[in-house]
This record gives sequence, structure tokens and C-alpha cells, in this order.
Amino acid sequence: MAVPDFQSMMLPFLQFAADGKEHGLSEVTEHIAQHFHLTPADREDMVPTGNQSRLANRVGWCRTHLKQAGLIEYLRRGVFRIADRGRQVLAQKPSSINLKFLNQFPEHRGWFQKPKPKEIPQTPVEAQTPEERMEELADEFNNALAADILDRVKSMNPFRFERVVLDLLVAMGYGGSRKEAAVIGKGVNDGGIDGLINEDRLGLDRIYVQAKRWQESVGRPQIQNFVGALAGQHASKGIFITTSDFSSGATEFAKSVPQRVILIDGQRLAELMIEHNVGVSRAINYEIKRVDSDYFEEE
Repeated sequence: MAVPDFQSMMLPFLQFAADGKEHGLSEVTEHIAQHFHLTPADREDMVPTGNQSRLANRVGWCRTHLKQAGLIEYLRRGVFRIADRGRQVLAQKPSSINLKFLNQFPEHRGWFQKPKPKEIPQTPVEAQTPEERMEELADEFNNALAADILDRVKSMNPFRFERVVLDLLVAMGYGGSRKEAAVIGKGVNDGGIDGLINEDRLGLDRIYVQAKRWQESVGRPQIQNFVGALAGQHASKGIFITTSDFSSGATEFAKSVPQRVILIDGQRLAELMIEHNVGVSRAINYEIKRVDSDYFEEE
């Protein structure tokens, strides 16, 4: 048979993980291949770009959706195991697991059905142009990529996270080269400041940075401490970056102070890393061409 769609893989994937052990993607891919009795030709079938097998691609997307729904958990790079919610789902003995099933969980629904701004009209799929459909697919892919990046960032040690923050700020154009740009986590810490970065290559102004690899929300007290540290440095600009999110009180307080304080939560951090090519590499590049009308014009 041909390689099944990734939704058909969800239940056998979760059943494979039911033993509670740590597993890698190659193990579950082999299990899926055997479960569906895939032939060697099926296993070697490639996606159109030719850089990955269709089987591996679909198993990868299956894993992503199960993780976003909280049915499995990532332990470290390429390694996962079933989560408590996954065990609860299997105890219900579902006949299948698909996207509709996973959307009962708010984490998956919020990720997969990320709302668009109200000013952007919602166009039914059948009424979309090819360009609009491609844009939606690109958004879906980037949402999955951002979630993967954030998982990896949350699991790294604090010092590595500070280097990631520095790499991102340099990639965004602050400070010039990495060597001359900033000091992060090297004796700069002063009442809520982890580091500083030159706003420009000449160092005409400096921006103070706080980088927190947290799981819980950052509240108003943490932002107050950061603003107080800025005042102690006679600084007018600061960036507070976290892997989690900010409470409404923290956001409102940051807007109310005379200093310019930018808050970057985990989702925005991952999006910026994608935008500025930090921790990501190009996988697929589609070139769209249009008719050159001038070529066909009569002379």
C-alpha cells in the first residue's frame, strides 16, 4: 500500500509509545512501516523536493501534532516518550486519532488554529488562490517550526540560552560583529540585568538585556526589578526576553514606565529566530514564476 496520511499514523504512533520508554524517531518510523505493511518501494518514496522520504516526513508531522496536544513529551533532541495525557487517551480505547480529536485539547487547538488578525478576512479553502493556499501552508509549517525551536530553547542550560539571545540580537543588526556587540552573563548582572548590547556598531547607545529561561509567566515584580536596574544604570532602553510569557500586569507596567522596555515572549523569540535565521537552516525553496508579458509582445 502507499504511505498513509499522517493522521492515520497517530494512533499506532501513540500505541508504540505506550510502554513509557524513551524512543527515537527512527524507531517509531520503523514501527509505522511495519504496522502498515509498507513495501521497500513505499519506504523509498520521496517528497517532491527529494530531500526526505514521504514516510519520515509524515511520521515527523505526526510526532509534532501529538506533542502539541500534550500526548507525548520531548526529552531531548530526537527523543520522546508518552505523557500522562497520552496514557489517558489510550485508556479510552479510541478507534482513531486525528486533528479533530486533538483539537479537544486547548494547547493543540491554540497552536494549530492560531487566529488571524481580525482585519484579515477568513477565506474558505475552495475560494483561495494558489498563492493564498501556499501562504497558509507556510504559516502552518512555521508554527510547527517555532514550537520545535521553543522546546529546544527551554531545554538548554541558562548560559547557552544567553548565547542564543546574543546571536539573535546580533543577527537583528545590533552591535556590529558578535565579538564587539555585547556582553551577556559575564559579570554584568546587576539587580536584574544579564547583559548589555551596543545599539549600533559605534556604541553610541547601549541596550540592557534580561534573558530568562523560565516555564512560568513573568510577572510585574520581575519587570519592576528590571526597570529599577535600568534606572540604576541611568539607562533608557531595555529588552526582557523569556521562553515563557508575560502576565497582563507585567505588560501594562512595561508600557507605563519612562524607559523604553521591550518584552519578547517565547513565541515571539522563536518567530524572530526563524525570521533572522538563528538556529534554523533552509530546507525547501519553492520558486514561483509568472509569464513575462513583455517577451510575448509583438515588436
